[in-house]
Amino acid sequence: MYRTALRNVLAHKGRLLMTALAVMLGTAFVAGTMVFSDTAGQAMKNSFSKSYSDVSVMVTDNAAGGHASAREKSEGAAGKLTDATVAQLAALPGTQSVRPVVSGFTGVADKQGNLIGQAWSARGTNFVPDATGKDARYPMAEGRGPKAPGEIALDRETAKAGGYRVGDTVRIAGNAAAQDARLTGVFTTDDPEVSSGGTLTLMDTASAQKALLTPGQYSSIVLAAKPGVTQEALQTQALAKVPGETRFVVQTGKQLDDRQQEMVASSTTALKTVLLVFAGISLFVGIFIIANTFTMLIAQRTRELALLRAVGAGRGQVTLSVLAEALVIGVSASVAGLLAGIGIGAGLQGGMTLLNPNFPTGSLVVAPATVVTGLVVGVLVTVLSAVLPAVRAARIPPVAAMAGGDQPATQKGLIIRNTIGSLIAAGGIALILAGASAGKDGRTLLEAGTPITLIGIFILLPLLSRPVISVVGPVLGRLYGTAGRLARLNALRNPRRTAATAAALTIGLTLVSALTVLGTSVNDAVARSVTGSMKADYDVAMAGGAGQLSPEVGKLVAKAPGVAASSPVANVYWDFDGKTRAVQGFDAAALDRLMKVTMDSGSTGALQQGQILVNDEVAKSANLKVGSTLKVAYPDETTGTVTVGGVFQRAETLSPVLMANAEVLKHEPEAYISDILVKGTDGATGALKQSIKDATGNNPVIEVKTKQDMQDEFSRQISFVLNLMYGLLAMSVLVAVLGVVNTLAMSVFERKREIGMLRAIGLDRRGIKRMVRLESVVISVFGALIGVGLGCFVAWAANQTIAPDLKGLTTVIPYGQMLVFLALAALVGVIAALWPARRASRLDILTSIKTD
Repeated sequence: MYRTALRNVLAHKGRLLMTALAVMLGTAFVAGTMVFSDTAGQAMKNSFSKSYSDVSVMVTDNAAGGHASAREKSEGAAGKLTDATVAQLAALPGTQSVRPVVSGFTGVADKQGNLIGQAWSARGTNFVPDATGKDARYPMAEGRGPKAPGEIALDRETAKAGGYRVGDTVRIAGNAAAQDARLTGVFTTDDPEVSSGGTLTLMDTASAQKALLTPGQYSSIVLAAKPGVTQEALQTQALAKVPGETRFVVQTGKQLDDRQQEMVASSTTALKTVLLVFAGISLFVGIFIIANTFTMLIAQRTRELALLRAVGAGRGQVTLSVLAEALVIGVSASVAGLLAGIGIGAGLQGGMTLLNPNFPTGSLVVAPATVVTGLVVGVLVTVLSAVLPAVRAARIPPVAAMAGGDQPATQKGLIIRNTIGSLIAAGGIALILAGASAGKDGRTLLEAGTPITLIGIFILLPLLSRPVISVVGPVLGRLYGTAGRLARLNALRNPRRTAATAAALTIGLTLVSALTVLGTSVNDAVARSVTGSMKADYDVAMAGGAGQLSPEVGKLVAKAPGVAASSPVANVYWDFDGKTRAVQGFDAAALDRLMKVTMDSGSTGALQQGQILVNDEVAKSANLKVGSTLKVAYPDETTGTVTVGGVFQRAETLSPVLMANAEVLKHEPEAYISDILVKGTDGATGALKQSIKDATGNNPVIEVKTKQDMQDEFSRQISFVLNLMYGLLAMSVLVAVLGVVNTLAMSVFERKREIGMLRAIGLDRRGIKRMVRLESVVISVFGALIGVGLGCFVAWAANQTIAPDLKGLTTVIPYGQMLVFLALAALVGVIAALWPARRASRLDILTSIKTD
């Protein structure tokens, strides 16, 4: 029986080619993902391995610098790392040397005024020379380190990117007005953030403190232990000298290194998980191809199987024979897929290097787990997909099989299948509806209900195919005559086969349409939120979320020509009656000119009396109304009482609590300034925008955006995510196309006599081609219709779970894009049918008619 199985594989290798390709692609995706993530992870670990090699203990101020979040600033207690702290730590018994560090955001502009690199990876720090005038951390390749205000040094790659040489004037930019400095040196460094494409600017310590923190303040202090003193012992000594507030963290070099390694592992694991999910989708699609292929092969070999049964082969032997065929295909395709996956991993690594030349690289890592996983997954998927066809093959009665031809499904079998499918689909839909009605608490139900619904729909696809395909019958007949009518009949002839072929496309279109509807809906909600609540002409903020703005910028913008009203937006987190809430501060007199605040009760004018405004959700949950009072615990360790002066309708662009900036800055002078809203005397004009830019010293990192700019930026982010998802789903669509090609090719072989008869009675080669192509299009569009409908339903349910967190979210179906998806599905059908249609049209008439 096993020799028979091997001969069958060799005899039908052409018909099994697409199945093997599907398995190979899925396995290659899995193996390539693991190779790439393992290689990238190892390269990043190697790159970061020197980050803390000279650190025994580091004391860090989490609330220092422009990168500290609003919550970190509010929750951090008073106190800073100063020269006094440095002296105390230097005097510890276990300290050999101490290095105070000033670090923060510093961008560098090129000679055209554009930012070099990305805002989030632009840093500045202090140059700390020893007695020889050198800093071991930053060896100078050219020139010298900065010694006085107005002098800087740049890393070699940044200087090269900007075209700068020692002695040139360089424009540097923090979160305040940009300024010019003289380049005194170019240095090299093994800092992983720099080697990964970041920029690093060195300043003398006093200048760095003034630009990045406050005079006399440090962001961290690095200690080196004396010989024989462990890191843990020095850490214990340092803890006694550092205040116990939450803003200060004392960690050993090993703890810092371990945390960094964990972050690297976490990021690579997250990337691997995402890619493996899409690889799994491709393999899931391949299941339908494999099962369909073996089902058709068995149907074409019923007489052969009957002879085996007649000469003594038992049902178990027939089943094992089919599974052995699947095993041979699975092993060979998985080995090929593993080899291809190694190539894919290398290709992904090379692609990342092209996109980012500074991306950490290293030799390919092909772990034993990758080899085992790739082979096991490929073989298991192939064999398990063939189980049901194998069982069906064993159940064919020898006498019935002697007659040849496919055995039609019994009425009882169809009733059982449709009943099971209906129950599963109904259960899945019920879970989805329950999740939608439960709001954000129903996301787990939605995640469980979606795959269950998909499975139920797949079982019901044969039942659904008849009415859906029957609708297009008259259209095909009128447009394409005999070829169109034959294509419709061929698609209806074997609904199980049609359903299995269409199911592969259904999966892809379900995910694609759901993602598209979700993205469009969220984009619409955000756009309406920005349009509806922002009355300002311009929003001034740091590019790419690089951090907070300096309070100085707000003062400079307010004085810019053409500015009628402006307000920095301060963001803090304070405790109100024991509950921490996000608070936004605005200029009380300018609020109504800059933001649209819809009041349910009270007035925005209450801010000018030192009162607060709360949104309707806070008012409801805390039972507040105009005149209610709340006890507040301020970050400066004082307490007070505030009065509610109004209740406003929740808006995504507004925090739950609003206060006047005068009140916010009274208790938190270094509040996080996220934006500056500006209203122009003559509206949004180019002159006003340039005036604001001039006020910031043409800082390349500070962006001046209109409402439309903000909407467009968010739309680009949504489009980027969607395009990334489409790219990852492309593999599953490719596998689905292979399935259509495979089904049509095997169908052509199965219907050789029929095609020969059609040719004999007058249907020309062109008509045969058209018939096969139209059959492919009908199947593809059927699968796409089911996928688009199911995807829109899932997206609607997902929106209901997101709506509590995104006010104004409604389901927006982009009908134009949905029609494009259907058109692309039809195009997929045409492309998939090219080879089978050509093959069918070239069949010899007499040979085909004589086919047994």
